Amino acid sequence: MAEVCLTGITKRFGKDVALDDVTMTIPDGSFVVLLGPTGAGKTTTLRMVSGLDAPDQGRITIGGHNMVGLTPAQRDVAMVFQQYSLYPHMTVRQNLEFPLKSPILRTPQADIDRKVAEIAEILQISSKLDNKATALSGGEMQRVSIGRALVRNPSVYLMDEPLSSLDAKLRADLRLELKSIQADSGATLLYVTHDQIEAMTMATHVGVLDKGRLVQFGSPREIYENPVSIYAASRLGQPRINVLPADIFGGAPSGAASIGLRPEQIVQGEGEESLVQRVEHLGDQTRLHLTCKSHDIITVTDAHTELKPGDIVRIRPRNPFYFDATGARLA
Repeated sequence: MAEVCLTGITKRFGKDVALDDVTMTIPDGSFVVLLGPTGAGKTTTLRMVSGLDAPDQGRITIGGHNMVGLTPAQRDVAMVFQQYSLYPHMTVRQNLEFPLKSPILRTPQADIDRKVAEIAEILQISSKLDNKATALSGGEMQRVSIGRALVRNPSVYLMDEPLSSLDAKLRADLRLELKSIQADSGATLLYVTHDQIEAMTMATHVGVLDKGRLVQFGSPREIYENPVSIYAASRLGQPRINVLPADIFGGAPSGAASIGLRPEQIVQGEGEESLVQRVEHLGDQTRLHLTCKSHDIITVTDAHTELKPGDIVRIRPRNPFYFDATGARLA
């Protein structure tokens, strides 16, 4: 496996800047998740690393080797696309075998059979091995697509929202399996998702992208607890961080335009009066939808709370985040 370094990567499509001077190091053996809305530059970053696109400026190295001019095959990467990208005339088994039958790899048939059976069991598609790819459901096709990458042992795995088409239970199961496979193999994995739960549960590092720029890079916990901006803070956390006028509770520092409050930063039982608008019982916790001085706030409380709509709750901040008028975090 290998460390991946992007240095000053810029990519334009006409007048649109897809990536703007992105510099990022993906450590060897790490599970890096790229977060950001559509158009932030996540998939473009994957395409730069894979060799499907070339940067207009900057340098990419894998394992210390410059990737300029190298094809995807020469870079020894395996990519899973959001679309299934299977060979429709082949069976599931043949799709899984295909990468291992490359003349470059020259994998013995016994090793191919063992690896295909192992991955099929992990992805719960053992009973589908002799089915044509076109006879599968969307979720099954995506599992085959993931499996075709996992059967190999490349320098880097690149995955573009590979779980988005799966049902909730299978998505949860595969989150655990992918993380386990990555941890056991020591693979370097770069993963794109919109799902912050995937980022929080799988990633060793998270890269937050905004309009082609890398705004923060660190562990999920670091970005959650020490965001550099409102934008970065809003990428992680469920429910989303509450962003309110800085003076809503008083005591804001000079230059503060907004205060950011995650649920654990809201103390209940003292402070400003807030009206309970809605109560959501979620089993292990209860979400409270409040209104304080005409501003909506979402927080969590005891799972067995007896609060109901129309009740009054007093709240105050504890160790909140403050942001300036541009959305940047104040020290």
